[in-house]
Amino acid sequence: MDVDEENPVSVSLAEPSAAVTDDQTPVSTIDPTPLPAMQPIIPSLVPPPIVPPIAPIPSVSAPILRPLAPLPVRPPVLRPPLPQNGEMRASDSDSDRDDSGRAQAASGSAVEYEISEESRQFRERQEKAKQEFLMKRRASALAVPTNDMAVRTRLRRLGEPITLFGEREMERRDRLRMIMAKLDAEGQLEKLMKAHEEEEAAAPVAMEEVEEETLQYPFYTEGSKSLLEARVEIAKYSIKRAASRLYRARRKRDDPDEDLDAEMDWVLKEAGSLVLDCSEIGDDRPLSGCSFSHDGKLLATCALSGVAKIWSMPQVNKVSALKGHTERATDVAFSPALNHLATASADRTARLWNAEGSLLKTFEGHLDRLARIAFHPSGKYLGTASFDKTWRLWDVETGEELLLQEGHSRSVYGISFHRDGSLAASCGLDALGRVWDLRSGRSILALEGHVKPVLGICFSPNGYHLATGAEDNTCRIWDLRKKKSLYVIPAHSNLVSQVKFEPQEGYFLVTASYDMTAKVWSARDFKPVKTLSGHEAKVTSLDITEDGHCIATVSHDRTIKLWSSAEIEKEKAMDID
Repeated sequence: MDVDEENPVSVSLAEPSAAVTDDQTPVSTIDPTPLPAMQPIIPSLVPPPIVPPIAPIPSVSAPILRPLAPLPVRPPVLRPPLPQNGEMRASDSDSDRDDSGRAQAASGSAVEYEISEESRQFRERQEKAKQEFLMKRRASALAVPTNDMAVRTRLRRLGEPITLFGEREMERRDRLRMIMAKLDAEGQLEKLMKAHEEEEAAAPVAMEEVEEETLQYPFYTEGSKSLLEARVEIAKYSIKRAASRLYRARRKRDDPDEDLDAEMDWVLKEAGSLVLDCSEIGDDRPLSGCSFSHDGKLLATCALSGVAKIWSMPQVNKVSALKGHTERATDVAFSPALNHLATASADRTARLWNAEGSLLKTFEGHLDRLARIAFHPSGKYLGTASFDKTWRLWDVETGEELLLQEGHSRSVYGISFHRDGSLAASCGLDALGRVWDLRSGRSILALEGHVKPVLGICFSPNGYHLATGAEDNTCRIWDLRKKKSLYVIPAHSNLVSQVKFEPQEGYFLVTASYDMTAKVWSARDFKPVKTLSGHEAKVTSLDITEDGHCIATVSHDRTIKLWSSAEIEKEKAMDID
């Protein structure tokens, strides 16, 4: 029965209209049961007609592929070579988008033409630079005279100007080298040099010898007769002083009764007990320098007001005021022989005064403001350092300028003389210190080590140590025998403005700094002994008495402070009692 029922269903599907009209009763009998089954079957058969709309999917993929087709055409548009323009035109008729691409290609070709022009100019410049490099390399292989007179003679023979306006010796030599290289490149140098060789060969031998003698010139600048006399006098003075110093050092070394360590310990103990003894207002403006007299009875100070003052010791009472400078005073120094003192100023002059405040001499000649000054140990000469990159030596008696010494690449700030009188040391803003032999005028040692300007320099009384202080906050100890830095003291937290050894034996060293302190260091191992704190502004200068019992410091707080040993004060009190 199931099979029979299924067959009519299939027939009815094939001919639905005939089944309904011919047999009405069977349809009515079959309606209750097959209708619910036919309705779900019809929707199951309806989806196949929906499949054709899905079939055009390949046509959807075709439009996606069309924009990818012009991709091979684009690289030729971006390429600079012109032969690809034909390919670009062949691919222009594909679509409207290609027409817009053609317009872009045309504009791109114009841009490429400008780039090619720049590249052409760049290649020309590169070729020119290459030729110049080859010219310089060819010039470096040529033999050029080193003597300036020979260079001038060669230029004259080549028909070139022997000198140009503002041209120096090395520039003139380089110009001759380039001229010879150019002639060599043009093939004319051999011809010219051959003619010159023939001319030289034809000249007599005597003329060649005379020419060679005239081409030689001295490496030094000839000084005056007074400078020669001063050098001879300095040599005689220094020989006596050096012999005396060495004799004293040998006696201390060989004498069994001499105990150097005990003596140094006593001096360092005394320096460690330094206390503030006196504080006095020195001027209305900040103080810039101070100096004790050789007997320790007078103290001289100078200030930015341009006035120097002399004070009596130890009460610090003003004796006289030295007025004469038109600009700020930068330093003051007492003579080691007489009660004369010298002052330096920013008005480019140094002045010599007596203790009563009378002006004796004016030293003029510097081209810029002065910094520090110092007397020669003999007291006959005065050294001045200046911002014109020179230091000068003056005759105190005549006021004559004996020596103008160059050697620093920047301003010279500090100057000091060896205790024997044979050497001078200078320091400057080029971070260098230099040691000069006053007997010959030569620079015998360059002190390289500081990384910032060197502001203070001082020889030790032992004769072979030298101290420098700089803006790098350090103090360096140099050994003149080994010609190198012996020790680096990380002295302060700010720049070191002044350094000085104890003048009698050099057992300790004192440094002043812009960190408002001065410090005492042992000369044995360069360890700190005492810190002198009390100033309220940067300390600009200091000095030590000949016996080493008193230290004076001056500062931008306008005060003079005296530091003396507590042991000495006790001894004085006992003497009074």
